[in-house]
Amino acid sequence: MANTLTGLYPIIYNAMNVVSRERVGMINAVSLDAQAAQAAVGQTVRSPVVGAMSAGNITAAATAPAGTDQTINYVDISITKARKVSFNLTGEEERGLGPNNAPIAQQRFAQAMRTLSNEMEADLTALYVHASRADRVGTAGTTPFGTADDFTQLTDALAILDENGAPMSDRHVVLGSAAVARLLGKQPGMFKVNEAGDAMARRNGELQPLFGAEFHHSGQVKAHTKGAGTGYDVDLTAGYVVGDTTIHLDGGTVNSTGIKAGDVITFAGDTSRYIVGTGTTEIEADIILNDPGLRAALADTVEATIGNSYTANMVFTRDAFQLATRVPAIPTGGDAADDRMIVTDPISGLSFEVAVYRQYRQVSYEVGICWGVKAVSGRHAAILLG
Repeated sequence: MANTLTGLYPIIYNAMNVVSRERVGMINAVSLDAQAAQAAVGQTVRSPVVGAMSAGNITAAATAPAGTDQTINYVDISITKARKVSFNLTGEEERGLGPNNAPIAQQRFAQAMRTLSNEMEADLTALYVHASRADRVGTAGTTPFGTADDFTQLTDALAILDENGAPMSDRHVVLGSAAVARLLGKQPGMFKVNEAGDAMARRNGELQPLFGAEFHHSGQVKAHTKGAGTGYDVDLTAGYVVGDTTIHLDGGTVNSTGIKAGDVITFAGDTSRYIVGTGTTEIEADIILNDPGLRAALADTVEATIGNSYTANMVFTRDAFQLATRVPAIPTGGDAADDRMIVTDPISGLSFEVAVYRQYRQVSYEVGICWGVKAVSGRHAAILLG
């Protein structure tokens, strides 16, 4: 094996061809923040978020009126992880491998990039706890799309985005393996050539866009275990109004876990299923619902119920979540690496750094990447329960 990376170009790129086909759908579906990608590990970068604006009446006057003041909000995002996968090859190992050296090296690089991609994907799918609601969207504990030619669960999820004012473009659906299998097996319209328009789903298993949304398959979709709390009631004499997010509850039985972030919660008399952003392990405390909050007024003493555990398939617009990635930083004067190259996955857009370090009778190879994730606009995301 070559001591520098020049001779490994074909092997590394062949490895990339394998990794680019992994089920890491979230990586493809979220936004990339190039500004945050310039930050050091742990350094915060603020991305501006312009909220809703109010309308006013037009009244003729001698001079133009001043514009309405608005507070521009922001979200903080930072590079939180600098991760690498490394492996060594000694002279004796190289001699012993003989002609198997190249295919083993390819598998090592593929596994290294797969490991990092899957960890990044897992960080992104964990952002489901910031989604807005799960109204009418599936049944907790039941894989969606189980009824042939019925896409109601998808259209209900898209309706949540519409109701929350999400953009009509760049919408994405990220499904776990069970939901994808049910979709392909139960929805013939997805793969009949005369209905789908091509044979890609039938022959290659490629999910086609539906109702303006791109479909993605992820092996890291999260299974949410509900909080075990029971008996909570709303505790505010004046009650709450539409849009409120902080709700005070009392009378609860915590049962060790109480109400957890990501729990689906309902209130008696309100058909909406809200996602809890901040829960509690107290018998009396505030919980915080994810933006945009209540869709109906909430009276004092109304009962709150935690929904069942579920698989967190997601429907969202690209701007709902951000991913910042970059290659690991090196000092201006360089480090001990004898060579390094950047390999960019043409499908996911991820760029990995591959470095080689010559040591005593062995060569060490390292595949590295840095990243951070952030839920920017949870109101533009909904959970499709599974």
